Amino acid sequence: MEKRIYDEQNGLWYELQGDYYLPCLSLPEEEQKPVGVWGQRHLRYIKEYKKAFYTKLLTSCKLNSYLTDIDMQAEKMFSQLVKQLAEKENVTENLKVENQMIWVQKMNNIRNRATEIVNTEVIYA
Repeated sequence: MEKRIYDEQNGLWYELQGDYYLPCLSLPEEEQKPVGVWGQRHLRYIKEYKKAFYTKLLTSCKLNSYLTDIDMQAEKMFSQLVKQLAEKENVTENLKVENQMIWVQKMNNIRNRATEIVNTEVIYA
């Protein structure tokens, strides 16, 4: 018996496993892009709470590109929010020069609020 055969009716290759021919199925290769902290958070969320969606992305080889896109959106939103909130609250380089501790406190507060907004609207949505 041949180790591998090709079925022209359905266009699949079959491999001999014991006494049976099983189809040789594999997913196409997906380009691997680095996923940042926002994408990793979203991955944990969809793995735990949106299992069907996660499985669909995984089996269609779109998971990595989806997570990369989410990561870029979240990072852009975070940067814009920090900049806008800092301008609105008058947290400037002058404040940094005059009183570093106040500047650090205000910037940490702004970053924490921006993180919560991004988590609510992008990561855990």
